[in-house]
Amino acid sequence: MLSRLRTLVAQSDLTLSETQLAQCIQYVTLLDKWNSAYNLTSVRDPEEMLIKHVLDSLVVAPFLIGQHFIDVGTGPGLPGVLLAIYYPEKQFTLLDSLGKRIRFLNQVKMQLQLQNIHPLQSRVEDHQPLQGYDGVISRAFASLNDMLNWCRHLPTPDGRFFAMKGAAVQEEIAALPDFVKVDAIHPLQVPQLDAQRHLVVLSKA
Repeated sequence: MLSRLRTLVAQSDLTLSETQLAQCIQYVTLLDKWNSAYNLTSVRDPEEMLIKHVLDSLVVAPFLIGQHFIDVGTGPGLPGVLLAIYYPEKQFTLLDSLGKRIRFLNQVKMQLQLQNIHPLQSRVEDHQPLQGYDGVISRAFASLNDMLNWCRHLPTPDGRFFAMKGAAVQEEIAALPDFVKVDAIHPLQVPQLDAQRHLVVLSKA
């Protein structure tokens, strides 16, 4: 599986050390192990997880600006765990309302020795951080409109929203609330994934 991941990373613009590659594999192994009991992802094949979870999460890494991020509706840590592996110097709060997912993430934190992830069980609207985040990240969490309304209180005044989206991104952008503006729409290339991906970067208007 490691050589397969190496090949996939080589087909992208990403650079990962041997340690980081090993951590990604450890994560997939844990996810696969816990998945049978906890049903954390519909993707059952670890080889498929390398593309649909690992690479699909990592491709947004080059676009992140800031030091403190929150991954809302993180599920089993997607994309937050992978981004924390990629950026050991940045901090990631991984927020989810389901206890089983947070238990899994605490196990990931311990086994991969990821000091920069902070699993948090909460509904997004109930989470009132003392300081705002530089970036609010979401992947397959909700419609753009809902995500922005629910997470409106989370970024710093000059923080950004990073929404990972599929193909039909223009329809959602047409219905944006008026308190945000679109900074950029980045088409994402996920090696060996036959599906469109976009990263929508927004800031407060």
